[in-house]
Amino acid sequence: MNSIVISIANQKGGVGKTTTAINLASSLTYLDKKVLLIDLDYQANATTCMGINRGSFKNSIFDCLTEEAVLSEAIIKTENPLIDVLPARTVVEGIEEKIIANSNRDFILHTQLKLVKDNYDYILIDCPPSLGFVTINAMVASDGIIIPVQCEFLAMDGLTQLLNTIRLVQAKKKVNRESLTIYGVLLTMLDTRSSSGFQVVNEIKTYFGERVFQTIIPRNVSCSNATFYGVPVTEFSPKSKSSISYRQLAKEVTSRHG
Repeated sequence: MNSIVISIANQKGGVGKTTTAINLASSLTYLDKKVLLIDLDYQANATTCMGINRGSFKNSIFDCLTEEAVLSEAIIKTENPLIDVLPARTVVEGIEEKIIANSNRDFILHTQLKLVKDNYDYILIDCPPSLGFVTINAMVASDGIIIPVQCEFLAMDGLTQLLNTIRLVQAKKKVNRESLTIYGVLLTMLDTRSSSGFQVVNEIKTYFGERVFQTIIPRNVSCSNATFYGVPVTEFSPKSKSSISYRQLAKEVTSRHG
């Protein structure tokens, strides 16, 4: 199986990274894709949103990054037979310091993923809202990046810093004859009743051009309700606007990247 690893990254919080990660994972299973969802966010929201109790597992992704656990032993099966989750914990004090102390610090996740990659069609990584060593590990391990951008004022804020980090990681990967592509910019939380949201859409499309996904995720109450029940919106409310949008996104992702 030729696995594709995608980081969902933006150091700005509240742009829909976790919502995108869990619902893209769910939507890819509608296309019969086997998915591993890695929760790299310190808040562990993707873990919770997939219905996993934070006290129900022994090892998390952060134990793997500090090499205190083997990645294959930390993976959890979900009710959906096509989605596995590598969960996170909220107590991760000192994680960056432990990673810095590792001489192979940028390639820890990259190295560990090699042992399980062949079991999946897609591996999606929900990154934390920062550009530290945890996010860099995700990017180095990835083939591409999806950048969620909220359709609100100051949407472009911080994107230059993110793009600079991506360029640094691209240089690191080039040494190993590997590449890191921006698979697409995903416009999220569009309020269709507001003209300002559409102004942001035009601004992002002007800047990123064809890299912007055609699919735009609307602001929708079903997403909030699905989070409360610990399931993706694509399962909670399959006919909602959000669900339909995420399934369209999954088709876009697979059509672009096999």
